[in-house]
Amino acid sequence: MVTTIQTDLEVFRIETKAWLEANCPESMRTPVKKFDDIYGGGSEATFDNEDQKIWFERMRDKGWTAPAWPKAYGGAGLNKAEFKVFKEEMKKLGCRQPVWSFGLTMLGPALLEFGNEAQKLEHLTKISRGEVWWCQGYSEPGAGSDLADLQTRAVDNGDHFLVSGQKVWTSYADKADWCFCLVRTNPDVPKHHGISFVLIDMKQPTVQVQPIKLISGSSPFCETFFEETKVSKENLVGGLNNGWTIAKYLLTHERSMIGGISEAGQQKLLSQVAIEMVGLENGKLADPVLRTEVAKWLINGAGIKWSMERMTDEAKAGDPIGAKSSFFKYYATELNKDKFELMLSMGGFEGLQWGEDYLDGKLARDMCRTKGNSIEGGTTEVQLNIIAKRILNLPTR
Repeated sequence: MVTTIQTDLEVFRIETKAWLEANCPESMRTPVKKFDDIYGGGSEATFDNEDQKIWFERMRDKGWTAPAWPKAYGGAGLNKAEFKVFKEEMKKLGCRQPVWSFGLTMLGPALLEFGNEAQKLEHLTKISRGEVWWCQGYSEPGAGSDLADLQTRAVDNGDHFLVSGQKVWTSYADKADWCFCLVRTNPDVPKHHGISFVLIDMKQPTVQVQPIKLISGSSPFCETFFEETKVSKENLVGGLNNGWTIAKYLLTHERSMIGGISEAGQQKLLSQVAIEMVGLENGKLADPVLRTEVAKWLINGAGIKWSMERMTDEAKAGDPIGAKSSFFKYYATELNKDKFELMLSMGGFEGLQWGEDYLDGKLARDMCRTKGNSIEGGTTEVQLNIIAKRILNLPTR
């Protein structure tokens, strides 16, 4: 008789798969089609439907909204191997993320790396439990591509700072409870060395937010104005004038996050859309040119997906992501734009309509929105410069 001894990791996989199958509602196993398909959290958030609420609460109570974070901060304390298994089983079942926010994908990792214990205890559990919505205060009207040229000032006022200035393209600032923000705390030193990273309560009357309506018809971006907004020095992260180091670290996570827009679920959706719009002939897409273009897109999508998995494994082995995030941000941006160009071509003349006759004009609007992918998180030109200098080591003038 042959006895099979299961490793702890194999047992974890079996238990994880069983738990997900038993607890993830069927409607939470379908591809995400719009922003509200994933719960965002925050003090004013509402659930899109009952299944979304059930899924979030079950995952929250298990610590799986932030599975790799320590249990002390609201996570599940999974090690690297367990976290990889968790993601694999989520993907196999097609489970949606139970909650998505900048707190989870950006601020959380930065606090784990640079925050003090009091800051971690104060903010991380609230993030993992979806209690607080965070926005990012980086870009300014005169500091977009050259972020280090920011002019929003934080003036020392004893036990707190008074922050004054304007941020722009502040995603979902109108929904946010708090903002992680770059401010200038020393104007008399080289610009990269006079920046600090602070956490700002957005519910103060000295904070004003104005949504910016996009050509897509939505308004996720905002202008944010601070007028002597009070920020306790307890909310200074990483020390005075050390903000640029945190900013670069956090931008790596942002660019990796944007690089994830070519996930397998969207690849499947592209194939489905092609079949619905063009139809099949002998089991293949009826249009041979379009068939080639869709196949090319799927191959490129698989390539970046596998490359990102390799990069993740390398990071776990001690090789930091660093500048490589710029490669994925650039390539995934182009891939997403290509996807919607393809979908628009499938729709033909009708796909160009802006009104309500064809998909409510959503296809054309969404295609226009993808152009912003090459700006947000650092412009394509900036990413190409980073790739040239820091990955390819090309000479500069």
